[in-house]
Amino acid sequence: MSEGRKWPFYLIVILLALYLIIPLFVTLIYSLATSWSTTILPSGLTLKWYASMFEDPTFINALIRTLLLILVSMAVVLIVMIPTVVIVSMHFPRLEKLFQSIVLLPYAMPGIILASGLLQTYSSLEIPKLILVGGAYFIVVMPYMYQGIRNSLQSVNMIPMIEAAELLGSNQLKIFFSIIIPNIKKGILVSSLLSFSILFGEFTLTNLVVGGNYETIQIYLFRVMQVSGHISSAVVIAYLFVLSLLSLLIILFTNGKKKKQV
Repeated sequence: MSEGRKWPFYLIVILLALYLIIPLFVTLIYSLATSWSTTILPSGLTLKWYASMFEDPTFINALIRTLLLILVSMAVVLIVMIPTVVIVSMHFPRLEKLFQSIVLLPYAMPGIILASGLLQTYSSLEIPKLILVGGAYFIVVMPYMYQGIRNSLQSVNMIPMIEAAELLGSNQLKIFFSIIIPNIKKGILVSSLLSFSILFGEFTLTNLVVGGNYETIQIYLFRVMQVSGHISSAVVIAYLFVLSLLSLLIILFTNGKKKKQV
């Protein structure tokens, strides 16, 4: 394609980039503005909104609750999914398609339907709602963890290494921790970062199941939006910074994995 015919594509890319960047840029400026209501430009710039955010004990507590809930949920996901995927992929390959179909079902399940189903099913039981949220988090990230672990297993020829280890007298537990895990750790790490970023932005499930009884960072943001636009903008920028950092780490680990395979 000649350079003269490429300009419409460049124009579309530029317009899409502006469409995505301008709202973020305006949010950043508003989070730094002392006042911005009746003028085209803000009357001044300040960091007091960020200082107010980090000095607010409610924000710190919401952040700690969010990290605690996500890390515990992901630990359970890793403990359950890694051995399950390894066993199904390597010892029961005929069941892999059925297992894959079941695991990928949450892709087609919106958060509001999942939350409503959990509440209707377990509302009569004396199960803490926080455990229900953890179970819902498990279901949400299960497809991503499955795909990452499965792709890592398929990228490495495990069978000869496992057979060699068995000939040398290694038991299954030692093979799992000394051969399988080191060879798929990059896939586990990338899947974990992706799952963390997804759960860090999850609002619907937490809000519908526990509401304000367990205020996470998303519920805190929803509440602050009704009080101060400047502080809520600061929370959004900090939130986007964390997600951008996680996305960068995912890209770096993914590219490093591809280079090693080449």
